[in-house]
Amino acid sequence: MKTSNLSSRVIRFGVFEADLSAGELRKHGLRLKLSEQPFQILVMLLEKPGNVVSRDELRNRLWPGDTFVDFDHGLNNAVMRLREVLSDSSDMPRFIETLPRRGYRFIAPVEELNTAIEGPSSAASLSTARPIDSAAVLPPATRSSLPMRKKPWFPISRFAILSTAGLMGAVALTAVAVHYVGGANASKVRPDGSTSLIVLPLENLSGDKEQDYFADGMTDELIANLAKIRSLQVISRSTAMAYKNTRKPLSEIARELHVDAVVEGTVLRAGNRVRITAELVQVSTDRHLWAETYESQLGDVLGLQNRVSSAIVDEIRINLTPEERNRLAKAPAVSPEAYENYLKGRYYWNKRSDEGLTKAIGYYEQATRKDPQYALAYAGLADSYGIIGATIFGSMPAREAAPKAKAAALRALEIDPTLAEAANSLATVKFNYDWDWAGAADGFKRAIELNPAYPTAYQRYSLYLAAMGRFQESFDQITKARALDPLSISINTSLGWRLYLARQYDRSIEQLRNTLEMDPTYELPHLLLGRAYQQKGDFARAIPEFQKAVELSHNTPLMVSALARANALAGNRQQAEKLLAELMAKSKREYVSPFYIAMINAGLGRTVLAIEWLEKAYNDRSNGLVFLKVDPELDSLRTNARFLELQRKLNYPE
Repeated sequence: MKTSNLSSRVIRFGVFEADLSAGELRKHGLRLKLSEQPFQILVMLLEKPGNVVSRDELRNRLWPGDTFVDFDHGLNNAVMRLREVLSDSSDMPRFIETLPRRGYRFIAPVEELNTAIEGPSSAASLSTARPIDSAAVLPPATRSSLPMRKKPWFPISRFAILSTAGLMGAVALTAVAVHYVGGANASKVRPDGSTSLIVLPLENLSGDKEQDYFADGMTDELIANLAKIRSLQVISRSTAMAYKNTRKPLSEIARELHVDAVVEGTVLRAGNRVRITAELVQVSTDRHLWAETYESQLGDVLGLQNRVSSAIVDEIRINLTPEERNRLAKAPAVSPEAYENYLKGRYYWNKRSDEGLTKAIGYYEQATRKDPQYALAYAGLADSYGIIGATIFGSMPAREAAPKAKAAALRALEIDPTLAEAANSLATVKFNYDWDWAGAADGFKRAIELNPAYPTAYQRYSLYLAAMGRFQESFDQITKARALDPLSISINTSLGWRLYLARQYDRSIEQLRNTLEMDPTYELPHLLLGRAYQQKGDFARAIPEFQKAVELSHNTPLMVSALARANALAGNRQQAEKLLAELMAKSKREYVSPFYIAMINAGLGRTVLAIEWLEKAYNDRSNGLVFLKVDPELDSLRTNARFLELQRKLNYPE
């Protein structure tokens, strides 16, 4: 039987392929939704790469002379839709360049893949690439791809849920996500009926790196919004950001994280206008399911968000509690200026540095001044003050930072009592500075109850449990945090810290080494790794880790004090004394926690001085004291009567 040959022409550019025979556009092999006229414009541009395709040529091909249409409006709209699907920008074009009043030009390199598809009796030949032939034939009308309906229209085993909608579309796309997950006929893939997903970082198309905070903030907001739906298991922010600018296939990302869904999209901000393009991908079949674009004036963003979310929430049929339904149906009014300052605060908060925290506080305070009813901004402010006053950073006296952190957290809860971030911030203040152990425990549990997908709540509760000596419970909580945010440097460092406090030094060393493979420039794992080696008596390894921490942190008092203590314990007293003198001189110019000075004196064997400085730390409300009963570095003081009295004053629960 003679086989027949079917000619199929596929044009590749970047990560895209245009199948001219099928009338389809694909990205990473996944079909994109693109209507007929934008696809035909793409084909005409691909016919003449590098050359101008005039507006008259496009008119004659797409709108014959007897067609009654507003040509300019129709063409501009079709090109805009094409650019959206290609994640392209007219201001900074990667594919389609606009020549004002003349036409358009395709500027990216292209290649044609000719694939001969044999009949049933033989295998298909390998495709070969060659320059594109300008005599291409316009393909038939493109097939409309997978319109959204009121009920699930595809068999589901593992899903792609959602795409990025950022500032205007976060609530709307959350509703779409649940719509696709839910439905009476949808099969469940997890024992609890939930579906997991990751929202990949929105790509900033502005061409301005200074706008990264805006795109990252949109990603954060969408993740946070989705995470509040209990039927969705959403991979948290730190892990998502690890895939920023990655070129990995979506299916590979999904396998690495064991998720049912992958989410991606772009954001373009030009002046006062914002455009978000959103895409959904079904992981199990690698099918592109849905794409949508939201555009608005920045000042009308929240109004648009309310309108779109209200329209789409009606589509939801399952997996929403009444509280979730109410939350999705409304969005609190926030001024655009306050929102932008909040996004900048989040951006710098996530840098986890002294400088970053200081900038974050400034932006959060601006946000609260612009909008005194902005609960999330107060929660961010509380977290920033709570951390910058802790010994892990120690840039501000605890007595100064703690009241500000507490006031901001209480204000956030006054505005929104259901805000998990604020409940967690208040619990952190009670733990770190008030030493209200029962109040802290209840607060962390409340934050987890309000948002079971909030990894920071598990992380902080784990630290509280470790300080109380309840290590197995602490490990259980930090494990839950890691499950939600497996690539978080902070959470992985926290696990190493918990193991250290539990005196499991070998396991701590292994965990911290693995964490440093993720990011060797993060100073805290170096600090903790040095402490673990130090407890094993391995100063040859400990001291270089402390030196690295000092270098990476630019000589912060915490890191310098750790290096001084290690030198003291290793017998290098002269070097320890030198570093101690430097810290004492520095304390006359800026804040240095008395807790650091106490630890160096303990290393030097000066028990009386060490206790005196610990008592100063107590009066300063230093949160280093919360670990008084478990910190291995304080073991040399545990039989001292003044130390025991200090521990009694902290009133730890039995």
